[in-house]
Amino acid sequence: MRPIRSLLLYILTIFVGGALLAPWLYWLAQWSGVEWVNRFPFHRFVTRGMQVVALVGLWPFLRSLGVHSWSSVGVVNPATQWKRLGSGFALGFGSLALVAALPLIFGARELDGGIAGRWWGKLPGIALAAVGVAVLEELLFRGALFGALRRAHGWKPALLVSSMVYGILHFFHKVESKGPVTWNSGFEALSRMLEGFAQPAMLVPGFLSLTLAGGMLGLAFQRTGTLYFSFGLHAGWIFWLKCYVVVTNTRAGAETSVWGTAKLYDGWLGLLVLVAANVVVWRLSSSVAAPEFGAQVRNDSLTPQLDKSGHV
Repeated sequence: MRPIRSLLLYILTIFVGGALLAPWLYWLAQWSGVEWVNRFPFHRFVTRGMQVVALVGLWPFLRSLGVHSWSSVGVVNPATQWKRLGSGFALGFGSLALVAALPLIFGARELDGGIAGRWWGKLPGIALAAVGVAVLEELLFRGALFGALRRAHGWKPALLVSSMVYGILHFFHKVESKGPVTWNSGFEALSRMLEGFAQPAMLVPGFLSLTLAGGMLGLAFQRTGTLYFSFGLHAGWIFWLKCYVVVTNTRAGAETSVWGTAKLYDGWLGLLVLVAANVVVWRLSSSVAAPEFGAQVRNDSLTPQLDKSGHV
């Protein structure tokens, strides 16, 4: 039960700490006078506050689970991992590129003419966000959480639980601020950001897609023994999620339940593509089982191996 207790404490710290930190981040932004920062809605400061707390608390959380080296959470010398990293990125990039392209082709969304020309200027920030989010979340959800639960309960229950936790923590609404920001505004905003769990139409397929995505990332870790395939897969997804919301708009009358919104994953099209990508993850990732959580990983054990059919 130790991994579960540590996880619950860590999640509680993220929620409470992020809600308490959000007003201070908002006031700091107002004091800075930076125009583009001041335009951020308050709920963005809540999510950023949670990310800051998650980052600060990540290493203590890992240590509480008995992690004493990076190899214990699937991070080894990258010299032998470029193929896995590239394969993961290609799958993530290609799968969400399909989800992004079809609504444009069939007229459910349209390019934002005002921003499309300035897209290149935003590309470095989008790429940096894709790398940063992918690395942090894979260390947390797959390397730490899935790894610890796998050691205690086996990899299949661990995959289900860690994937659902991943889905829950990503299933937030965008909400408008109400009134002036006070010390407890973060808690009020957070409660409204979670209202989607009371709406069945948003749970399916949105929450189901997020849980499936978490399952794919965990499965890649289980199959390869390292996080590099998952790093690439996650970064490819984040790249399109960031780009899509910047350069496209929903057309009036579009069936968002089918095509999804700017989030991409909250339509039936996104769910179907994720199901197909899940099959690809199973077939393309190595058949080498992941090491036991907390065990040291030898670099020579990470060299791609061939099964009887000649597949990696």
